[in-house]
Formats: sequence, C-alpha cells, structure tokens
Amino acid sequence: MRPRAAQLVATMAAAFLMQAGSASAQLTVYDPSNYASNVLQAARALEQINNQVRSLQNQALSLSNQARNLAQLPYSSLQTLQGDLGRITQLTQRARGLAYDVQAIDRAFARDYAVQPGSSDASLVAAAQTRWSNASAAFEDSLQMQAGVISGLPASRGVMSSLVGASQGATGILQATQAGNQLLALQSQQLADLTAVVAAQGRAAALEQADRAASRAQAQEQFRRFMDRGQGYQPRSVEIFR
Repeated sequence: MRPRAAQLVATMAAAFLMQAGSASAQLTVYDPSNYASNVLQAARALEQINNQVRSLQNQALSLSNQARNLAQLPYSSLQTLQGDLGRITQLTQRARGLAYDVQAIDRAFARDYAVQPGSSDASLVAAAQTRWSNASAAFEDSLQMQAGVISGLPASRGVMSSLVGASQGATGILQATQAGNQLLALQSQQLADLTAVVAAQGRAAALEQADRAASRAQAQEQFRRFMDRGQGYQPRSVEIFR
C-alpha cells in the first residue's frame, strides 16, 4: 500500500504542478513605466493632431479672407458715367459760330472784330452781323449746356446712392477700393460738367464783350467817315405828288 500511495501522491503533485504552470502562463505582467511611456506618446500624438487641425482651420480662414478681399464689386457705374461725359462732349462739339478753336478764334477776330480803316461799309455791316450771330449762338449754346448738365443730375444722384451703398456693404479690400475709385470717377465727371458749363458761359460773355468793343470801334469809324466827307448834307426839294 505504501508504494501505491507514494505513486498516487507523486501523480497528484505532477498534475497540480502542470495546472499551476498552465495558469501562470496565462497571467499578464503589468509594467508601470511602460504604461506611462505609452500614455505620454499617445498624448503627444493627440496634441500634434490638434495642432494640425488648428493649422488647417487657420489656412481655411486665410483663404476665405483672401477670397473676400479679391471679390469684385458687383456694381459698376462706368457705363452711366461714360454716357454723361459723352452727352456733354456732344454739346461742346455742337457749339456754333466761334467755337473752341484757337486758330479759328484768331482768324475770326482778325476778320470780324478788328475794324480796319480801309474796310467798305458793306464789309463793316457784314462783320457786325457776324459778331451778333456769334454772340447769340454762344448764349444759346450756354443754355443748352446748362440744360444738359441739369438733366443728368438725377442719374448722378442714383449712381452716388448706389456707390455709397456698395461701399458700405463691401466685403473685402478690393470691393471697397473699387467703390472708392468709382466715387472719385463720379466726382471727376461732375467736375467735367461744371467745367463745361463755366466754359460755355465764359464763351458767351467773352463774345458779347468782344461784340460791344468791336461795335464801338465800328461806330467811331463810321462817324469818322461821315465827318470826313467833303460835302455835308445838302437839303433838296423833293416832289411827292405830281
């Protein structure tokens, strides 16, 4: 019985050792330093990802701002301003008589506004008629120029209102700059209208004054000719009825 008991004990001990060895092989060993290192690496990786996300967001915001700054102004007043300038230019070119030409002015003054002692009475009368026609046409041209400028005021007010609204609603630097440039163009167009009106009025006033001066010179010349005649007026009898 003793050998059998010893054999049984040995068998049971071997089985227990085998089970204990199998159970110990399935246990996981916990290493605190390795765990801390893994956590630190994961935190650093997460921080890098967050930095990349913020960088991409900043780049997207920058591109959006650039797109707004490069956006074109949706309103343009160029066609209206060009139309107004074209209308004033046409009125200036339609000036009759003595118009805006330096050489033509020199020739006209030498011919019609300078009274020559040797001119015939017929030429003096023709020159006076020409001067009166020039002055009358200049005054009419001045009135037409004023009417043309006044007729364009409603359109100018509409353009100014639209440009101010576009400037206040500008979403970027380019739109604000374009709105400012168009406002300056509108101001230049209005200055051109004012210059044309002043020039037309000045032309009319200058021609009227030149006509008066030439008429006085012509009157003096005609009076001199009348007084220089050898034989004055001699009354004669005239038969009215027979």
